[in-house]
Amino acid sequence: MKTILNSTLAALAGLLLLAGCSTTRRIPEGEVLYTGVKHLRILPDSGVVLTSAAEDAAREPLSVAPNNPLYAPWVRTPFPIGLWAWNYCYTPREKGFKYWFYRRLAKEPVLISKVQPGLRTKVALQALENFGYFGSQASDSLRYRKRGRKAKVDYTLRIAPPWHYGEIAYPKADSTMQPLIDSLQHTSPLRPGVQYNLDTLTAERQRIASTLRANGYYYFRPDYLEYLADTTLHPRSVALRLALTPNLPQAVLRPYRVGDVTVRLHNRRPGPFDTLRIRRATVIAQQPMKVRPRVLNRLLRLRPGELFTVEAQNQTQTELNKLGIFRSVNLAVTPLDSLRGGDSLDVEIIAQMDSPLEVALETDVTSKSNSFLGPGLTLTLSHNNLFRGGERLDVKLNGSYEWQTGNKNSGGRSSRLNSYELGLNTSLHLPRLLLPARWVRRLRPGGTTTFQLGADLMNRPQFFHLVAFSGSAGYRFQSSPYSHHDLTLFRLTYNRLLHTTASFDQTMAENPSIAMSFRNQFVPSIGYTYTFDRSYGQTGDRRLYWQNSLTEAGNLLSAILGVAGEHHPQRLFDNQFSQFVKAVSEVKFYRRLGQRNNWLATRLLVGVGYAYGNSEVMPYSEQFYIGGANSIRAFTVRSIGPGSYRPPVDDSDGYLDQTGDFKLEANVELRFGIMGRLNGALFLDAGNVWLLKADPNRPGAALRGSTFFNDIALGTGFGLRYDISYLVIRADLGIGLHTPYPNPDKRGYYNISSFKDGLGFHLAIGYPF
Repeated sequence: MKTILNSTLAALAGLLLLAGCSTTRRIPEGEVLYTGVKHLRILPDSGVVLTSAAEDAAREPLSVAPNNPLYAPWVRTPFPIGLWAWNYCYTPREKGFKYWFYRRLAKEPVLISKVQPGLRTKVALQALENFGYFGSQASDSLRYRKRGRKAKVDYTLRIAPPWHYGEIAYPKADSTMQPLIDSLQHTSPLRPGVQYNLDTLTAERQRIASTLRANGYYYFRPDYLEYLADTTLHPRSVALRLALTPNLPQAVLRPYRVGDVTVRLHNRRPGPFDTLRIRRATVIAQQPMKVRPRVLNRLLRLRPGELFTVEAQNQTQTELNKLGIFRSVNLAVTPLDSLRGGDSLDVEIIAQMDSPLEVALETDVTSKSNSFLGPGLTLTLSHNNLFRGGERLDVKLNGSYEWQTGNKNSGGRSSRLNSYELGLNTSLHLPRLLLPARWVRRLRPGGTTTFQLGADLMNRPQFFHLVAFSGSAGYRFQSSPYSHHDLTLFRLTYNRLLHTTASFDQTMAENPSIAMSFRNQFVPSIGYTYTFDRSYGQTGDRRLYWQNSLTEAGNLLSAILGVAGEHHPQRLFDNQFSQFVKAVSEVKFYRRLGQRNNWLATRLLVGVGYAYGNSEVMPYSEQFYIGGANSIRAFTVRSIGPGSYRPPVDDSDGYLDQTGDFKLEANVELRFGIMGRLNGALFLDAGNVWLLKADPNRPGAALRGSTFFNDIALGTGFGLRYDISYLVIRADLGIGLHTPYPNPDKRGYYNISSFKDGLGFHLAIGYPF
């Protein structure tokens, strides 16, 4: 205790010494260190209501972050390490450790002369005027400290009554364009009496130009429209006239149709070219031609003779890129000065073929203070153009190894858990939906049909060998830019125990419900997954991800066999098959904090599975578990739950029991930058799994309202992430706070025996969620 007290006092003394260091030592004479905003007063005139959008726009130029911000621009951290390094570690020599240390840590001071409060008040006034608050006033003043070497800024904004639109007139055009202009005026957001808004005026010009370009006016731009304003007719009222800019080229004001379409295909290696005519284009391809003509014809949305639209142009380029076989796709349209009175636009598409072969390697390592380790590797070989139509064949080999070294809990014995898993999975992705054409036309382009075959071997040398064979077919498509659908038409899995040990057989005899989850069985199932993924805000500073999946197994087969007169238990190829329904809902929300790359990430996951009819329990592979690098990081995989149940300490295969029918998990993670590509995170994880049916062999495992909150495991911790562009290497240290099972050695909510026993280290690839 005395040693800890002395260390604490020494640390406090060091912090106080650092706090006394000057942060203005190297600031030039006459300059003032900016330390943030003290007050930002917004004072609307009587009866004036300031919109939230206008307030945010006015605050933004005034909210400049000072050095070492904690909550910019109001609060700073007490330890400005960057400023200390800038003041005390400077060296004119551009080499050596001191220079490297200075370059890494030093932060140039933010000065009042660089912030320019007077200029920023003018920018804030301009932002208010953009929302119609003409005549507002803004002022600033400095609050000096440290004999005038530091200062905070006070801002005051006085908000005048807003202006509104008066009469509004739209352009007059020729007989071809005028009907489009009239229809746009009827749906315009510009209405007499609506508050003036510069963003609305800009958006309306963009809307008109986009509509015209979607109707063949390819060369029309928003700049070809101008607003003429009159503020003299009524007080605080703006009469607007939207007009075409003078002296526009006649070519801008006429619609065009698609002319000749030429596609040039270049291979990675030199070769002769050949010309081929397809229905919608002329193809000049380097031999051998590595794309089927039918595929090109299907992807070309620009069709000769039809109106030339920007949407068709963009769709053509997007579809060719999404095929995944081109390194680059460039599209060129006839220049405006080359039309010479023509009414059609020729298009040339130049596509460079990419290498069809790819190799990817992923790794994952987890560790915990109880000596569990679980590294895993996944090697994926891909061919992205198997049949010259963007068909992708993936061959994935995955393996993981898990062991536990001897420790005090095992009496110093050798490993009790020593296992590995191997899997070989092959999938074929076709870049189209194998459905009737009239169905496909109702969906967004870009659907995929997938076929899969695989085999996985789970080896627990002291317990069992289990092999699982699987095959499936399904679709993936979009109904909107944010809505994705995955439909598994059919999936058949066969689980078979190849070998069991006497210890495992004894465990199964003592736990009938677990034994049923391991039996040889078929799992015929269908499934559907809906995913909503959208970013919000002008800078994409918010993102919502919501995924819901529903799987049912055995119902259709059970109904067919029931009609045939076979009653429960029903069998397929002399093996009983599973019958259950399983649903999972996961919501993730990301919010950027401030203007830097700091994010608050949250996740909530709820899953439930129910076996019935032909099954009493779900297969072991379909049951829920918790813990690990992407879950509650203070605990390893399958080391918590179900409920408050805990296998006996001397039960070497107790981990088999730690799965459930219901899962709840919640995570909160604050992600922030540290230095360069190195980022940090603070996290809080909570959750557990439960049984829906009571099991006498696992007391406390059932879901009950009276013990629900106490059954939730809780962990916190911190981590480091190193971003090397194409992947993120992640290291997390989890700290256990609460286990759902009681601990006789430690009562209360914090029931971890010791701080060391509650630590879990994980090394992984990518973010946890």
